[in-house]
Parts: sequence; structure tokens; C-alpha cells
Amino acid sequence: MDDKQPRAARRNRRPGPATMRRTARTLVLSMVSVLALAGGAVFAPAAVADEHREKEYWLDSSGIRDAWKTSQGEGVKVAVIDSGIDAKHPDLEGAVVGGTDVSGAGDPKGQSGIGQTPEHGTLVATLLAGRGHASDKEKQDDKKPASGVGAGSDGVIGVAPKAELLAVSTWLGSPNPGGVGIEEQIPAAVRWAVDSGAKVINMSLTSSTTSWPESWDDAFLYAEQNDVVIVAAAGNRAGGTEQSGAPATIPGVLTVAGLSRDGKASEKASAQSIVIGVAAPAEDLIGGIPGGQYADWSGTSGATPLVSGVAALIRSKYPQMSAGEVINRIISTASDAGVPGHDPIYGFGILDAEAALNADVPEAGANPLGSIAQWITIHRRGEVAPPSEVPVNKNVKEEPAVPEPTTPAAEEPRLEGDVLPGILVVGFGALLLVIVGLGVQQTFRARKQAGAGTGAADGKPGGPANPSGG
Repeated sequence: MDDKQPRAARRNRRPGPATMRRTARTLVLSMVSVLALAGGAVFAPAAVADEHREKEYWLDSSGIRDAWKTSQGEGVKVAVIDSGIDAKHPDLEGAVVGGTDVSGAGDPKGQSGIGQTPEHGTLVATLLAGRGHASDKEKQDDKKPASGVGAGSDGVIGVAPKAELLAVSTWLGSPNPGGVGIEEQIPAAVRWAVDSGAKVINMSLTSSTTSWPESWDDAFLYAEQNDVVIVAAAGNRAGGTEQSGAPATIPGVLTVAGLSRDGKASEKASAQSIVIGVAAPAEDLIGGIPGGQYADWSGTSGATPLVSGVAALIRSKYPQMSAGEVINRIISTASDAGVPGHDPIYGFGILDAEAALNADVPEAGANPLGSIAQWITIHRRGEVAPPSEVPVNKNVKEEPAVPEPTTPAAEEPRLEGDVLPGILVVGFGALLLVIVGLGVQQTFRARKQAGAGTGAADGKPGGPANPSGG
């Protein structure tokens, strides 16, 4: 496919400090709903084991099987900041190498489900780095899978089956019995992930506001300074998220929108926003849940680990590549969809894992999705930051930028179009009639007064008036 470069860094369209101050104290973060399209947190009954792998249509449609010929995520740690991961799930055996809890209410190693949707983290983890497991026949024959990918032909296999996972449990979506607020949990989770060696952080969560507490600034800056890729969910319309909220709106974060099975924008399992970077499958997904079970589900929570997995594949193949260049490869090789170029529904296009690993992509020089350091300099400190270089692909025809969606603002009532000239014509016409009428009235009055004074209204000489009328 043709290489594509983003034409402009669009992450400068962020909420200003006034909006940030108004909303930071009232931020309520919630997990992106694990939704079936019916509209609730509903999971389908567990399927027969040998059906799981067959349901993973995205392995082919997103170029993941082809990407495995180059990389399977070896040597890369990915932190999953979520509700906790069941490391005992058969598809995650050996995948979880560390963890913590930042909520004060979970397992110290982050390996028990907590919060409103405790199974959420395990679903995400299996899609990202599931290894599958051996079938009964493979166990009996003591055979390794013929493909050389994963631990066997049964169960769910993730995008980066040889990546290592760090489980970071947070309590989201309902009041935290541990008493630790979102303002503390999220930055603590990000910092722990960075300090524990994560090269990619997956955040399948969203909030109800585009702004974020100032307490998050330093943590996301810390991740940027330590060259960590952060991938976040755009949110789901069916869950009430019409436009993406933080952390998706934080500069430098790769935001993921959702697609239907046929590659179109999902009407219910994806929000839209100018900050979207790439789109990935979000409907008819299958993942593991605690207790060795499986569930069908939908939402950008599931699309996000698919992209995080691709980031892990890239970081494994190119260990010296910067986080900004990793993101640039993903969005530059995405298959364009919707409005030509960047748009608020598909971002820069649809995920293509094989192209992201193997295409010839010019260097970007910086994260094309912006910099939290630059944002802090401008919006928190009020300083003028130097402009960053924007990657330009001269082989791509320049298209008009898509304007950022905004909420309509009330305006002063005003007359537009042909209404005003019409009113002026009618007004002048009425005024002219009034003037003519007054002139006629004045003429009759003058004649009447003249006739009363001379008695000669008919032109004959007259005498005194006859009061009797005889």
C-alpha cells in the first residue's frame, strides 16, 4: 500500500485552562462499557473451545497473521491499566510478569478483577497478548502448534502473543471502597508502569470530559520523557460517550476508534473526536474472562488492545525506535477511510498491522499526535513554546483539513438573507402612504376652512349664515 504521512499535528486542539479548572474537580472516570450492541454490560455464554480462534476475524482483516512473520512482541512489556487481570486464565499462562494495585481495594499484584466490570481487564489482556492453549488432542500427542504462534490451537490468541503483561488494577465506574480517587489512581498507575519497564501502556477507559485533572500532567509527561507509547480508547456511543474524553484527549496519546465487522465506523461501539488516531475492529469480539471462560463483547475497549498489540510488535522489531516513531508508523500506514486524510471518525485510517511493521515509512522526527510537555508549557504555565516539526509526505496530495466538531453556541438574533431588504421596502411603502394620506387630509381641511369664511363655495356672492337653515 502507499505510505501516508499525517499532514498536521492536530493535538493542539485541546481544552483550555479555564475549562480544565471548571471540570477537574468534578471528573468522574468510568470504564468504557463492555457492551453487547443491545446496550448493556452483557456477555454471551461461553462457547465451545474450538470455536474461539475461528471467531478472531481481525487476525486476518487487520493483517496480524502476516505481521507475525516479522514479530510476535518478544521482549516488550505492555502495562494494562484496567480492572485487573486473571493471570490464571489458560490463555494467559506465563504472560503476566508483574503487577500492582493502585486503588487500595484490589489484589496487591493486580491479578483480581475489581470495580464495576471486574472481568474487563482479562478481556483486554487476552486480546492484546493471549497465547491460547493446547487442545486436548495436542496435550495427548504432546505436540506444539503447527503455526509456531501461541501455546496451542485452542482459546484466544492476542495480537502480540509473546509480549509480557503488567497488570495494574484500578477501581473505576463505581465508588471505590479503597477510598483512592481517580485523580490519584491514574497518575500512580502510569508512573508504576513506566518504572516497571513498560514500553507500551494500554488504557481501555474513558471519561465524561475532554479535560483532565492537573494531577495527571506529571505522570503523562513522565511517560513521554521515558519514551512510552500510550494507547487509549475513544469511548462508545452506546455507553453515552458521544465525543472522546480524557485520557484520549491528552497530547501524544494514540486514540483508537471502533469498526464494525465489515470495516465501517461502528455506530454504537465508537465515539468520534478530532483526537482519534486510528480505527480498529470493535464489534463481534471474543476474549477471556476470569475462571477460564470466554465472552463475546463489543466496544473500543476491545479495539484498543489490538492497536497496543501492534505497537508491541513494532517495538519488538525496532527496539531503538522512539515512541513517536512507533505511533507514526501505525497512523501513516493505516488504510484511509471516510473523508480523505484525517477525520474525526476514522482518524488517519484503519489499522494495518503488516504495513505498520514492514512498510517504508519516512521518519517523523516527533510524535505526530503532539506533546504533553509542549501543552503544559503553553496551557499550565502560559509560556510560548517553540513550534514542533510536523511530518509531511510530499507524495500525498494535500486535502483540506476537517474542522473540529464544536457545540453550537447561542448567538444574538439577527436578520439574514433577503429578509432585511423586504422589510425596508415594505417600511418605506407604508411611510409613503402615510405621508400622502396626511397631505390629502390637510388639503380638504384647508378647503373647508376657506369655504366657511367667504360663503362662496359654489362661486356665488353670499351674505351672513342662516342659523335656522331656512
